[in-house]
Formats: sequence, C-alpha cells, structure tokens
Amino acid sequence: MPFYVPRNGSIALSEDHMKVLLKRYDKDGDGRLSKKELQAAFRNSGLHFSGFRARRALHHADSNHDGFIGNDEMKELVIYAARWGFTVK
Repeated sequence: MPFYVPRNGSIALSEDHMKVLLKRYDKDGDGRLSKKELQAAFRNSGLHFSGFRARRALHHADSNHDGFIGNDEMKELVIYAARWGFTVK
C-alpha cells in the first residue's frame, strides 16, 4: 500500500501505520533503515528532494550516529516524518 503526501480525499496515518509502512522499505531485512532505504521510501511517497529528506531524517532520528534508523530510533523517525503529513488514500 503506497503512502502519499496529503491530497484531497486522503486520510492521516497513525504513528503505528507509519512505522509499518516505513519498515517495508527495509530491503535487506536487517531491522534498520539506511539512507538509501529512507530515500526510496520518501521518493515512493511522492515527496520531492527525497535524498535531502533522507539525510535530514537520519540527522534527526539517528541517536547513536551509526548511519541507520533502528527499531529503537523508529519512533523519532515517525515523529519527524509526521511533520510532513504522510497520508494514505
């Protein structure tokens, strides 16, 4: 199920739904999201400047500075991404 930036007729996602959708982009199955995986998630959501947004999301949510968003950091990523108003149709 793709997710989108708000448009007419869209429904706001809960934090739990956003976590599930973002975790789908963990292509290597290591339980973490890399910058490349975040960029794909943002690009597929229809956001412009997906590379920039992925860097900013990592900067904001990567508390241990390992270059990945792990399960323990996912809540901060979701809070940060929610500012952009992710929605699903």
